[in-house]
Amino acid sequence: MLPHEPNPVVVLSKVAKIAICGQAPGNKVNISGVPFTDPSGDRLRDWLGVDEAQFYDPVKFAIIPMGFCFPGYDKHGGDLPPRIECRERWHDRVFAAMPQIELKIVIGASAQKYHLGRSALQSVTETVRHWREIYEATQCMPMPHPSWRNTGWIKKNPWFEKDLLPVLRDLIQVKLKD
Repeated sequence: MLPHEPNPVVVLSKVAKIAICGQAPGNKVNISGVPFTDPSGDRLRDWLGVDEAQFYDPVKFAIIPMGFCFPGYDKHGGDLPPRIECRERWHDRVFAAMPQIELKIVIGASAQKYHLGRSALQSVTETVRHWREIYEATQCMPMPHPSWRNTGWIKKNPWFEKDLLPVLRDLIQVKLKD
């Protein structure tokens, strides 16, 4: 049972070649009904090298979180993890209906476990650190969550911005031109 009325926040597409595969919408996104309308979205668009018009164009991007609805808060005020019922009921069907997806950007542990299977390593850090091999094997680009809470992670792992992001931006530009 959700702590509020269900409000699925997802962008499906029959033509987009790129899918943003995240965790679950936060409360701000739950209220707006539009994915990534928060500081995490600003950072993510910067990482991807796209503007808002491109990002929210369903011809260019599908946005499919592991949980379609805001799962509520834990006892410490943090977001709960995505609810498993959503994945169990919808994800296999959603991705079967979008065979045109060529690049999945998988954000956070829940999305990485689902989309990468055995290629997901013990931690988000290890999974993202092995992005080259993972992309080559799966056509998925593992990413940390773009939350401000991960600013320390980004500083501790400068290779992420130096090595991964330029390659990801180039991949995205190629997919957007196709």
